[in-house]
Amino acid sequence: MNYIDNIAFGILLIFGIGFFVRNVQKLVRNIKLGKSIDRSDNSKARWKNMILVALGQSKMVRRPVAGILHILVYVGFVIINIEVLEIIIDGLFGTHRIFSFIGGFYGFLIGSFEILGFLVLISVIIFWLRRMVLRIPRFWNKEMMGFPKNDALNILYFEMVLMSLFLLMNATDVHFQEMGSGNPISIFLAPLFEGLSPETMHLFERTAWWLHITGILVFLNYLYYSKHLHILLAFPNTFYANLNVKGKLNNLESVTNEVKLMMDPNVDQFAAVPEGTADAVPEKFGASDVTDLNWVQLMNAYTCTECGRCTSSCPASQTGKELSPRAIMMKTRDRLEEIGTILNNNNGEFVNDGKELLNDYITPEEVWACTSCNACVEECPVNIDPLSIIMDMRRYLVMEQSAASQELNMMMTNIENNGAPWQYNQMDRLNWKDE
Repeated sequence: MNYIDNIAFGILLIFGIGFFVRNVQKLVRNIKLGKSIDRSDNSKARWKNMILVALGQSKMVRRPVAGILHILVYVGFVIINIEVLEIIIDGLFGTHRIFSFIGGFYGFLIGSFEILGFLVLISVIIFWLRRMVLRIPRFWNKEMMGFPKNDALNILYFEMVLMSLFLLMNATDVHFQEMGSGNPISIFLAPLFEGLSPETMHLFERTAWWLHITGILVFLNYLYYSKHLHILLAFPNTFYANLNVKGKLNNLESVTNEVKLMMDPNVDQFAAVPEGTADAVPEKFGASDVTDLNWVQLMNAYTCTECGRCTSSCPASQTGKELSPRAIMMKTRDRLEEIGTILNNNNGEFVNDGKELLNDYITPEEVWACTSCNACVEECPVNIDPLSIIMDMRRYLVMEQSAASQELNMMMTNIENNGAPWQYNQMDRLNWKDE
């Protein structure tokens, strides 16, 4: 490799990493649009959660076939990308297999990479067959049509090509094959190129080398636009996940304080209002747009793997209701990205586009179809919580718009007037005990 190749590689590397850093900055900015929430408690439990769920894939293997295949792809990609370090050094300094000086251990490493690469290739092909031939229903919900479907396939094709290029690069490296070490898979591919001149073999090897590293950089930058952003976000997402028992909902402090005032007749309501805040505009109850959600919920939206385990286990979805927890997360991410685009086009300032998450993306029908059973939260392999977003939108509908169903509005009116869900006088509340 001459100096022109070194310079070209350096430019490619700088451009690829620079574009990735720029996208990460946009990602962080968009997540920070969410409201503040403290998730710094119980760090020991949070680290354990992250290690078991994100690193250990403990929830993936609940469905053994997909879980084991995913672990193979996950481990393969993580370990094989150690080889990228050697490629970067070789590309910048014009060396060739710089780590080969370590001898036998180098052969062991590359041999392990080849075996893992082959297993990744087989796993990805099986994933493709499950999606396109077996047509597993959760991959064919209506929210998975268009870009989501193509995105999933693009990732599979990316992985197939990258693994194939890695093996082809090794198979056409004459010096590497002559070592007779570290080539348990490529040794079977090398005979396909017998009879070619050394120059042609070198051309094949260099072409595979360049395409492999370019593909890795393209894949890295495609993550921001893809469901595979969970490769990066699964770790913080599981660390900051809600540790409360499932089913425990948070209380709005403003509502709690109001209830306390109502229940204690001795409290001076005017004295309870902090000085200077009597005329303040109260905070919106619940959420109608993504900026009303907290930053963990927004990170959840970006972390969604679109695997559909939540929707396939949702009783509302199974009975034909409009709700799909996966769609809730996808629509939240789409709205957040739309707001991010507005910020990009207006020097960081938000210009009202007349849209909101609720109604324009997620319908009240979807929100009210939820049974709040937490099946989606339990099933998610990276601890995403669609229910929290649904409940915040319900709060907005009820407390800001009084847009609940007639039966629910009647119940809440009875509680307000009678102290009970039923429509009778407060004086008759205890008559049941005399019957």
